[in-house]
Formats: sequence, structure tokens, C-alpha cells
Amino acid sequence: MQQLIFVYPGDLNTPTGGYAYDRRIIEGLERLGWHVQIISLGEGYPFPNLIQEEYARSVLLNLTKGVLMVIDGLALGALPNLAIELAKRHPLIALIHHPLAFEFGLSDQEIKSLMQSEMLALQQVVQIIANSPTTARDLIQHFDIRPEIIVVILPGTDRIPHLEPRPQGYAEPTDRVNLLAVGSIIPRKGFHYLIAALEPLVDLQWNLTIAGDNSRHLASYELLMTDIKYFHLESRVQVLGAVSNKELENLYTHSDVFVLASLFEGYGMVYAEAMAYGLPIIATTGGAIPNTVPKDAGLLVPPADIPALTAALKTLIQDPPYRARLSRGALQAASQQPTWDYAVQQFTAVIARLTFS
Repeated sequence: MQQLIFVYPGDLNTPTGGYAYDRRIIEGLERLGWHVQIISLGEGYPFPNLIQEEYARSVLLNLTKGVLMVIDGLALGALPNLAIELAKRHPLIALIHHPLAFEFGLSDQEIKSLMQSEMLALQQVVQIIANSPTTARDLIQHFDIRPEIIVVILPGTDRIPHLEPRPQGYAEPTDRVNLLAVGSIIPRKGFHYLIAALEPLVDLQWNLTIAGDNSRHLASYELLMTDIKYFHLESRVQVLGAVSNKELENLYTHSDVFVLASLFEGYGMVYAEAMAYGLPIIATTGGAIPNTVPKDAGLLVPPADIPALTAALKTLIQDPPYRARLSRGALQAASQQPTWDYAVQQFTAVIARLTFS
């Protein structure tokens, strides 16, 4: 049985795209017969304190030498000195969802520190797995990474069960349009801009449901709730917090439009997931989003452009036939996306090559 060590920070069940990627790859490898030793380094990343760093050292430096080790970039980039030591004991693979310094809401000093630490950590690995061509490009351009050590493995989707046309009554112009946003309440997801963009549209028929972890960045959550109250949208916007997979499936099934005004995405798994349910998309051009959401599946506006976001929302709220066309485009795009089985096969090919080399 082939062995692999998979290292990540925090809780593997955290409802984010990055953790979902990690979970699905681990599950797929185990189904294929790999023995995956999963190790959580605990909380605090990407800014671990000295106690958290020492815990990581004590755990990772006592593992069996020579076993291939995959480290999620959220942890790896924060532990450059430990990466130097680990590279002497294990072939290291970095799994990068997006560079740490590209997160929003950071100070200039934090950005500089993360750029330096992640660049040093990435110099210790034998392979980088990036979640999109955009992430690969950013690593090459900003972190001086050699292109030949990067492999792009796109996230998969569970698309087949959901590839069905929207109900015929979906496009009635008098219906209230159910908008859905899914994402953790953090600065990068752009909820502040979304609420402001909806305020001029209060005379139209719409509701917004927001589902996502509200504990990761309390200041963003407080700002979101303040914005809702400031714009008098309490009766129009529902903030659910994190939801179960079953609840999320129900939200996708009963929504009309998916909207998330992310300022940047390394890939944007949630957009791919929404398209698999046939939802027309409203998003931004930040990061890899244009590569994930084609023009015939959604409307993309510049990041943080509130008037443009308002215009896109108004168009889809008022134009049911256009929503229906974008819904068909979303399903077509979803049919071209990789499945999780395919992503696991690609991942397996990479680690098998390193294991037997």
C-alpha cells in the first residue's frame, strides 16, 4: 500500500473551497488504496504563534522519513524554516489554492511578510500542485517559481446529478427572484459591495440568502450586518451562517441567481458548483473567475465596482428570458468541467511519479 502524509491547518471539515478540495482528494486517494496519514496543525494560520509553530515542528519532524508529504499552502507558506528542515526528510509537495499574500484585508507589513515566507517555503518543494492556471501564473510571476515544477489540477464538481433544465415556471417576470451567495464572510468575498449594490434595487422583487462561515473574520461579519441594517434590507437579506451539504443543495435547487462579488479567487469552486445546478452567475473579473465562469453563463463586473454590480443585478432580476439563457449556458459550462474522479486521477499520477522516481 502506497503511503502519503497530508498536512493542513485547522479543521478539514471547514466549509471553504480549499478544504473541500483537500477532503475530496484525500477521499479519492483512499478509495484508490493509498494510505493517507492526515495531520492537522491546528488553528492560527497563516499567522501561527510560537506555540503553534512549535507544535507543528514536534509533530512533523517525528514522522517516518522518506514518505511523500503534501502540505496545504495555507500552512506551508507560514512555516518556511520548518519547510527547510522537512525537505531534508521528505519529498515535499505544496498544494496551493491561492498565494497567502493575495488575501484581502491584510496590512502592508503582513503582505510583505507572507510574500517572503511563502517564497522561501516554496523553494523547498519538489512539486507544486496549483488549483488553476491563474494560480500557477501568479506563482511564476510573483514568487519566482520554475514552471516545470508546477502542475495544475482543477477542482472537480459533482455535476452529473444536477444537469437538468430549470423548471418551466422559473422565468415568470412577476416572481420574486431568489438570489443566493455562498462564501465565508471575509473581506475577499466582497459582501460589503454586494449589499451596497442591492440598495438601489429595493423597488424590485428579490430576496438574498447568504450562506457561509461567519466566524472566520468577525469584523467582516459585523460590517455585513451593519450594512444590512444601514440600507434597511433586514427583510430582504437572510444571513444563515455555515450550512450542511444537504441545506446547501436545497438552497442551490430553490434559487434563481447565484451572486458573489469576490475581489479575487484562485479558482472559484463555488461558482462551478452553482453552474452545476444551472444557476446564472453574477461575479467579478477578480483572479481566475473569468476562466471559471464563461460569458454565456454569467455577468462579470470589475471587482469593487458597485454601480456595475447594481446594473448586473438589475438586468438579471428584471429579465427572466436572459436568466434562462444564462442558466442553459451554466449547464453547458458545467458539462465541460472536470469531475472529482478525474481530479483524483490527476493527483494520483503526480504523487505516483514522485513515489516511484
